Amino acid sequence: MLLILDDIHKKHLDLLKNIDEKIVREFCRISVEHLFKGSNPKVYQSAAQRLNVETDIVQNAITGIIQLLIEASKAMVSELEFRDSIIVLGFNNVSQEELVKCYLENNQEIRSLLTSLNMGIPHYKNLEWRLDVQIASRTLRRPMEPSMLLRLQLDEENKSKNVILEADPSNVIHMTKVLDQALQEVKSQHFRRIMRSIK
Repeated sequence: MLLILDDIHKKHLDLLKNIDEKIVREFCRISVEHLFKGSNPKVYQSAAQRLNVETDIVQNAITGIIQLLIEASKAMVSELEFRDSIIVLGFNNVSQEELVKCYLENNQEIRSLLTSLNMGIPHYKNLEWRLDVQIASRTLRRPMEPSMLLRLQLDEENKSKNVILEADPSNVIHMTKVLDQALQEVKSQHFRRIMRSIK
């Protein structure tokens, strides 16, 4: 499986295509350090001065390597698939070897890091609803408006949690429209690209 990168990501990696092996190795080291320890602007500035380019270009190249490593780790690509993916991007043999070595050395740690970043968001399990309508009342002169009582059951870290909601019909219609729009978005190209990167 080849990694599919967008045009901006490819542009960020352009700097690495025709530079020295030692510099590519250094960029890989900085990228891994950035991924696990956070960014260091001073490192970007010194690298930019050595290469005689702007700091933003160096920072984008580092971000490009990080994104490449993350995408490959998420997709659990093999060495051969990773190599094929960067050949398609147009890297020379020396840069390819350095990037492959960086990926193979750090793949497991990156996967562990990505797993630990899971936010533990509650997931939908079930929805029950009831329509409440008061037929008549001697004390109220205006017509009675029905209300919907919803019980939303969520799973969060293997525990079930119930959330009770009450809404009038106009809000239920609005929620239905918003959910329908969300379901339509699932069919879009943008959503499919996001889902590929999450897997």
